[in-house]
Order: sequence, then structure tokens, then C-alpha cells
Amino acid sequence: MRIIADLHIHSPYARAVSKEMTLENLDYWARLKGITVIGTGDFTHPAWIKEIKAKLEPAEVGLYVLKSQINHKLQNTNSQTRFMLTVEISSIYSKGGKTRRIHNLIFAPSIETAEKINAALGWQGNLKSDGRPILGLDSKELAKIVFNADFKAVVVPAHAWTPWFSVFGSMSGFDSIEECFDEFAPQIFAIETGLSSDPAMNWRLSKLDKIALISNSDSHSLQRIGREANVFDTELSYDGIIDAIKSHDPRKFLYTIEFYPEEGKYHYDGHRLCKFSCGPEETKKLNKICPRCGKPMTIGVMSRVDQLADRPPGGKSNVVIPYKNLVPLNEIIAESFGVGVASKKVQAEYKNLVEKIGSEFEVLVDAQKSDLGRATLPEIVEGIMRVREGRLHIEPGFDGEYGKVEIFKEGEQKEISQQKSLF
Repeated sequence: MRIIADLHIHSPYARAVSKEMTLENLDYWARLKGITVIGTGDFTHPAWIKEIKAKLEPAEVGLYVLKSQINHKLQNTNSQTRFMLTVEISSIYSKGGKTRRIHNLIFAPSIETAEKINAALGWQGNLKSDGRPILGLDSKELAKIVFNADFKAVVVPAHAWTPWFSVFGSMSGFDSIEECFDEFAPQIFAIETGLSSDPAMNWRLSKLDKIALISNSDSHSLQRIGREANVFDTELSYDGIIDAIKSHDPRKFLYTIEFYPEEGKYHYDGHRLCKFSCGPEETKKLNKICPRCGKPMTIGVMSRVDQLADRPPGGKSNVVIPYKNLVPLNEIIAESFGVGVASKKVQAEYKNLVEKIGSEFEVLVDAQKSDLGRATLPEIVEGIMRVREGRLHIEPGFDGEYGKVEIFKEGEQKEISQQKSLF
């Protein structure tokens, strides 16, 4: 069956995360988005794992659902969201004469395994302080703890290219998975590409040819779950999902859903305080120094990929998993109306589309243009089609600032609406 999975989110117990990220709300919003399986996030936090145990019950092997008495009902669907046990660990430690700041995801095949991992990590630091615990633990030692707890548990380097907190980060990462994980490197079979890179950028590194590239939202709020995700055709179970990721088989791992990487916060190089950004070639000419203040720039993902790549742009191996770039539906609606994403007008039209078509992903990916035309306004249909076809302009993000997406030129939405009204 087709499964859409977002395996990296956070709970209300993580810093800078909405208090609305409850299991009940995650269940509801996942169905609204069209997500089949969502990560629990933050299973190391004592209060969150307690909620997980109280509110979830086993479904397929390694997956859980909300207990029936607390399950929210959503119009037009009888499906139940599946939850998979996941957490992100922040490791800060010294290795090779440098301070390393690495974020890793852990996937656990059961609550029992999650509790074993928690018991071991509890000796390494304070798990109560943050849903994404900060530990002075080498990534290699983290992997050892996880694999000792359960051979089916998985470690995945999170947002692998983010400058400050990732395995390949320009500021505190490594040049290879082997450098980071040592003898456990052969057991690291996937990385998360992150919002500021897409699969094509990662394909430029031949050393990643045998590494699966997964994509997740890393969401801190309900509206942002599913902004990146993975689409599988496999058995609905923990083993089925992990096997599909490992397989490198486009018949099992159909594609990933991606942000346009330029929209990510660290795509370009730059200095946010000076409002200056540039691409890799300009950075080389400037010797990585901001021309406005004379201080070092934050080196973004595009430059870091360029530094480690052994293939030119567009290069890739013979077999790759495809991907689709999308813009969230509420952003398309907001730009079509010329209002903010939080406006009531956007929320009402989002609800209208999802009720008529089925889910956000069905609207963005699957629905025929004619069906969209019967469900919504012509300027919104045009916006969706432009996103599908990549006909948009993006000002790249840099140094922690999101990129800016422009689907329409000024006044173009009204012209489209008026043209349609003539027929």
C-alpha cells in the first residue's frame, strides 16, 4: 500500500515547540495532510513517553494508534494515523581536535525498546530538560547504545547538512559518515537531507550512493508537519518501512516530498545581520568574509555540498529515488489571496479544499486540474500547477533566515481570476 511517512517531529516538551503538538492533534493533522505514519518525536522525555504509553495502543508490528476512546474523527476519512517511536538527540563533544555538534534521529521498533534506550541515555545526561536532549555523547557511542538495545533500532543523521548541528555541517560536522561513526558506520544506511538540501544535491557525492536519502518535516507546529515526507509502497509496519528505506528500490521507496531547498534557512552563504547572501562561487571570491562587516559568513548547504562533492551539478548514480518539490498548500492559498498564511480566509479555503479533494497531499500531488477547478478559485489552481511544474521564483535562505517563495508577480492573481470570469 502507499504510505506517506513523516518521521521527524517534536513534542510540546521540546524547546520552541507549540503546546498544540499533542498526540490527539498530531493524529488529526496527519490525516488532514494525508500522512499515514508520523513519528512520535521526543520519546526520551519522561513525561512524553508516559503520554505515549497512556494514549497509544499497538496496531501493525512496530506501529501504534490512538486508543479508540480518544481518537479524533475527521470528515471524509476512516483511516487512523499510525505512530512510530522516534526521537532526535543533540550530541556535543570533542573529536579530532574540534568541537562537534551533531543531531541524530533514533527510530525504535517498540515502546519497550524506547524505554531500554531511555534507561541507557539517562546515565549520559538530563532527559527531562528538553524533548531533544543535549548530551555530551559521541555519535559513535550513541549508536552503540541504540544498537545494543535492539538490533532493529535505527540511527539516522538528522538534517545532515545544517551548518551548526549536523554530520556534514560546515561549522561543526565531519567530512564523512565514517569519520563520525567509526566502526558503526556500516550500520548507518540513511541520512535525512534536511530542508536546505534536496536529493539532487546529495547525489553529487558518490560516497552517498549506497545511503538512503530520507526527508522529514522536523516540525515544531501542527501546520508544518508533512512539509517534507517519504512515500513508500510497502507493508504497513515498522519492518516494512525500514526495509523500503534500506532497499534503494524505486518500486518500494517511491519518492520523497521536498521543500524547494532554496526556501531552507541555510541554503546560501551569508551574514543575516548585514542582510548579505551569496552562492558558492561568490563566497570563494570573498574568501568566506562578509564584504559589509569583514566578519566570517555562515557557510550554507550549497557551498558545503560543493566542497565535498566529487560529481558536477546534475551528476548521479544509475539508481536514485525520485523526489517532488512542493510548497505547503496554505502558502499557495495565502499568496493567491495576497494575505498572510494565518488569516481566516486562508484557513477557510484550506478546509474547503481538503474537504472536497481528500487531503493536502491529494490536492498538491494527485488531484487532476479539472477536479481542482471545480473545488476552488482559478488563481489557487494556477498556483498549485505552477508549484508542481517548478514555475516560481525563490530568494534563497541564508544564515538562519528562510528563503522567500514567489509564485505570482504583483497583480497577476487578479488577472488570472478576471480571465477566468470572462469564460
